[in-house]
Amino acid sequence: MSELYPPIHENSHFYLKVDDIHEIYVEECGNRDGIPVIFLHGGPGAGCELYHRQLFDPEKYRIILFDQRGCGRSNPHASLENNTTQHLISDIEKIREEMGVEKWVVAGGSWGSTLALAYAETHPKNVLGLIVRGIFLATQKEINWFYQEGASQIFPDYWQDFIQVIPENERDNLLLAYHKRLTGDNEIARMGAAKAWSLWEARTATLLPSASVLKHFSDPRNALSIARIEAHYFMQNSFLEDNQLLNNVSRLKDIPGYIIHGRYDMICPIKQAFDLHKAWPISKLFIVQGSGHAAGEAGITAALIKAGNDMLKELGNEG
Repeated sequence: MSELYPPIHENSHFYLKVDDIHEIYVEECGNRDGIPVIFLHGGPGAGCELYHRQLFDPEKYRIILFDQRGCGRSNPHASLENNTTQHLISDIEKIREEMGVEKWVVAGGSWGSTLALAYAETHPKNVLGLIVRGIFLATQKEINWFYQEGASQIFPDYWQDFIQVIPENERDNLLLAYHKRLTGDNEIARMGAAKAWSLWEARTATLLPSASVLKHFSDPRNALSIARIEAHYFMQNSFLEDNQLLNNVSRLKDIPGYIIHGRYDMICPIKQAFDLHKAWPISKLFIVQGSGHAAGEAGITAALIKAGNDMLKELGNEG
């Protein structure tokens, strides 16, 4: 099967108060008695989309999705306070306990792959398997590639629009310049920066232009949470030590995993997926030809569907 599963409604949803500031939106779909799988969206700051429900067999999986702190339907919107990788890992554990899950499959793409790996390395005994796409290891090299020099040479026309909102004398550190505006008090500058930041990401996410990706990232509410939260995280090395995920990958040695990566991913170059697979021999690497970064590209979607089904077989639940 290469297409998404048919659209489904949620079985239930709720808001989980995780501290004095944040409450996060959580929903469950599919088979209540199926294999639990939690889906971790990208960004950080992007929020879940309806099609994320359709990446897993609803007859076999108990599908759990949630909007991470500050984005999607979680409150308060675009908040940076108490918003770190460690807080998100704690939130995932709170959801697991709240929903009575002993172990689950953890799936995520882009930033969701980062968070999935960080969670699994922190709580390996709670993970049945991993499905990760568009690998982002949260290193400074990766940030420099996309926000300073690298992808800029592939998309020089889009890059001009990205740097246009930053004065020339600040362009030697674009992440810092954007962060200053995205966290400042000038609302016009904040929204202008948010739109330019999100548009750069949307334009580079797919091998061919995608109207749906552009629409999602251009929505002002989405643009604000994506840009603010991403800049907040990336200024702090995603609250991880450099190369932490690869350095700790031995903790995943007994966890089956599927790594899916587009051959022409310009946001997260394929080298990260290759390095992760080499360091995690039990994993299976699927390089998707003719695809970029986005989960909605046909080849990536097909690989995700196959990985979900193969994971069921690996766990002995294909019947």
